[in-house]
Amino acid sequence: MVAMMKAESRHEQPSFGATLWDGIAGRCPSCHLGKLFAGYLTLAPRCENCGLDYQFADAGDGPAVFVILVTGFVVVGLALIVEILYMPPYWLHGLLWGSLAILLPLVLLRSFKGVLIALQFRHKAEEGKLASK
Repeated sequence: MVAMMKAESRHEQPSFGATLWDGIAGRCPSCHLGKLFAGYLTLAPRCENCGLDYQFADAGDGPAVFVILVTGFVVVGLALIVEILYMPPYWLHGLLWGSLAILLPLVLLRSFKGVLIALQFRHKAEEGKLASK
């Protein structure tokens, strides 16, 4: 009975927070140790630790859409706050928010892609198939 409980606990699904953290850190969603990426945004063919094949992973345009929404929210929100509080010249707005609008997506894109892939693995998501009659 005890051996059965130990076997069940080993295959227990990780917490949602652990899944998010694995995605942000770019680690394998299965063993939580191997690397998910071979390059900046290029997926590794498989995990070097547990051998999980990353063929299931297809984040598509999802990460880019979320990054665009988050970046827009942050840049516009901060620009409005700075304009109301300090009223700087327009060239300074352009310098500040243009730079942030370029840098923030570069920082966020890899993490968002990792999170979406980790969530795909967690929920066993796969491409939709037409039902046969």
